[in-house]
Amino acid sequence: MQKITPSRVDNPAVLTTIGGYALAISRALEHNGVDSARIFQAAGIAPSFLKNDPMSRLPVATMARLYKVCLDVTHNPYFGLTVAKFIHVSNLHALGYALAASSNLMAFCQRLVRFFKLASQACEIEIVENGDEVSLRVRLFTSVSAETEDALMGFVVLSMRQLYHADFNPVRVAFLHPMPREGAGPYEKLFRAPVDFDQAAPELVLLKSDLQQPLTGACAELAQLHDNLANSYIARLDKHDVVSTVRQKIIEYLPNGDCSRDKVAAAMCISPTTLQFKLSQHETSFNELLDATRKELAASYVQQSTLSITEITFLLGFSDSSNFTRAFKRWEGVSPSDYRKDSKTAGA
Repeated sequence: MQKITPSRVDNPAVLTTIGGYALAISRALEHNGVDSARIFQAAGIAPSFLKNDPMSRLPVATMARLYKVCLDVTHNPYFGLTVAKFIHVSNLHALGYALAASSNLMAFCQRLVRFFKLASQACEIEIVENGDEVSLRVRLFTSVSAETEDALMGFVVLSMRQLYHADFNPVRVAFLHPMPREGAGPYEKLFRAPVDFDQAAPELVLLKSDLQQPLTGACAELAQLHDNLANSYIARLDKHDVVSTVRQKIIEYLPNGDCSRDKVAAAMCISPTTLQFKLSQHETSFNELLDATRKELAASYVQQSTLSITEITFLLGFSDSSNFTRAFKRWEGVSPSDYRKDSKTAGA
């Protein structure tokens, strides 16, 4: 069998997963007393994948093959849940570190949605709010193994417990795949919540009140640093993703005070009209992306006490503080100063 070696995938038809994910699977195999090197060889995966490089990617089909070999060897129908326990934030590179530095679990969820493409191109995640509940709903772009579903949902819940509180539990969990013949016991033990199978899509339902609680490990500076890294990696990963590329260019040009549609289009070697057309195909525009990116950056910057309001004004490309303050009130409903005070009180 030909071995898959690390590659920097530019073909949009090849859906990939971050290579660092293989590290968690390797640790889970070793935990089960299995020689992971032998299993990776059997699945046709080179050992060089066992490193932390966000641009080393495994095709989703290769990941499914790897899990099949793992199941054949371990005879463990819950192997995906075991993998979830061994996924470290470092396995997801910039995305993982940004999640760990989030101000609360809602920010955690928003980052997961925004940057999940760095972890895997097999699906996207959306946030659906319904009264007192918030759902993380997964939309799959291709068929994935049951173990992939299990590892994703397990990782999210276990990470939230680590960052927030060990007693944290979701309201309920749904899986697309059927329940294993051996039963739902291990799922109920891990999630400590009702678990449904054969559902329309994988979904994690959470209490909104839990998501709004401040996290002790929050660090706005680190979160922003890794947000920017995640943006840049996603833009490099998929050169056909015009929205991610434009976001990255906006972040790059804002501090210079010269972030226009024409400049971004020139950097992408296309005309402003072509750029606008490409963005319209994604139901957005340059001005909408500029405003949304400024809003995301502003909320992060204002929480960083080392940055003055004047510094933030120019980092976001505003000509003066009054223009920034008006924009911030439109985004958040309060002034930057009041938002900063509220953030400090919540984290006290």
